[in-house]
Amino acid sequence: DLRKAMSQAGTSQFQEVIRQELEYSMKVELDKILATAPSNELGHTKKDLEGFKKLFHRFLQEKGPSVDWEKIQRPPEDSIQPYEKIKARGLPDNIASVLNKLVVVKLNGGLGTSMGCKGPKSLIGVRNENTFLDLTVQQIEHLNKSYNTDVPLVLMNSFNTDEDTKKILQKYSLSRVKIYTFNQSRYPRINKETLLPIAKDVSYSGENTECWYPPGHGDIYASFYNSGLLDNLIAEGKEYIFVSNIDNLGATVDLYILNHLMNPPNGKRCEFVMEVTNKTRADVKGGTLTQYENKLRLVEIAQVPKAHVDEFKSVSKFKIFNTNNLWIALSAIKRLQEKNAIDMEIIVNPKTLDGGLNVIQLETAVGAAIKSFENSLGINVPRSRFLPVKTTSDLLLVMSNLYSLNAGSLTMSEKREFPTVPLVKLGSSFTKVQDYLRRFESIPDMLELDHLTVSGDVTFGKNVSLKGTVIIIANHGDRIDIPAGALLENKIVSGNLRILDH
Repeated sequence: DLRKAMSQAGTSQFQEVIRQELEYSMKVELDKILATAPSNELGHTKKDLEGFKKLFHRFLQEKGPSVDWEKIQRPPEDSIQPYEKIKARGLPDNIASVLNKLVVVKLNGGLGTSMGCKGPKSLIGVRNENTFLDLTVQQIEHLNKSYNTDVPLVLMNSFNTDEDTKKILQKYSLSRVKIYTFNQSRYPRINKETLLPIAKDVSYSGENTECWYPPGHGDIYASFYNSGLLDNLIAEGKEYIFVSNIDNLGATVDLYILNHLMNPPNGKRCEFVMEVTNKTRADVKGGTLTQYENKLRLVEIAQVPKAHVDEFKSVSKFKIFNTNNLWIALSAIKRLQEKNAIDMEIIVNPKTLDGGLNVIQLETAVGAAIKSFENSLGINVPRSRFLPVKTTSDLLLVMSNLYSLNAGSLTMSEKREFPTVPLVKLGSSFTKVQDYLRRFESIPDMLELDHLTVSGDVTFGKNVSLKGTVIIIANHGDRIDIPAGALLENKIVSGNLRILDH
């Protein structure tokens, strides 16, 4: 036993030496990169690299999944409130004064590359020529006009989206919404083998674009604070931010949740509220809220030991998942940021670059900070508050007659008998937005659709109706043209169907 203990002590000592060497090598490389920064970029580059150094230090310290499965418990009953209970409290007469304490923050760092588009994802047209950003501005403008308030919009851009977004913001100069932006950090990607940065200097254009990355939305706390915008908004009397992904079209300002935050029934304000919703079979990988060491904690699938992944995915044990719609007290962000007390698990995201080089990027998620805040709460909201558009399959849903558009907000059509969203799976021929648009002469009637699967070379004519379960499969080399005016109800269409003009 003594020999075993000595051998273990020797191993951990050896690992410590390796860690120190890696940190020293990283410091040397980062100093070289910083030395190439022009004077006007020196300040923020230094801040970025300091932030990255801290993250890298933690990455070397922490090994393996960061949750001890045995400590995971179901959250106490009162820690996740049903939305109906919050709504039942009604609204006070002075809702405008409550709204004036709010700031809407949209996470706008992502590109539209997964849908075959160049530039920021927020500039993709999603409904009647309106982009994600258009709809967001319309929603907040409607709020400000209806209640005579001044709710500002803040966009967290990345170095990938900042320039294009700023150009487009000019078109909203006459709208009744103050729009601010700040940039999330820019971190160097590291070589998977050497654990050193692949960047040799600070430039990030041309062949250097692949050397840098925005480190996930968990970076919001430090970047918001460092930008000075956090302090400015507090000075203006703002108290809460409502944070959500710009591609979640269900994430509109909810007055009942805001009232619950500002006028809590027990007199004790929450610093952090996470909107969760019930899992369906499509959401088994979503992060879930648990009780862990007497705190609410977000657990993501990447943190779960392999032996327990199936249990984590079980809809019966973990019934809810995080929508990434979050309400956070500004004063709490400032306090925790100044104490360096925001603790988020590191997500190690492996990537293979175009040239075949394997790199890793270290990221964090905004919701993971819930355990650092006092008096946190989950609210189980209707599914309609989670309407993300990640693929063209999602795009088909939001463009269809399933939803009506009013003042920038999408609501499920009252003509649909079931409030559930149909399951839509479009094949690889539809992945890019331009291909997808080319394949639909008009968006089909989907009011009575439950399930749609389309695979292969398929096009849709005008005024097609889809009902029940519809599966359309064009075999390789075949093509299926669904004729104009066709009604497909509980049908499987396969093989080759071409309607030719005579």
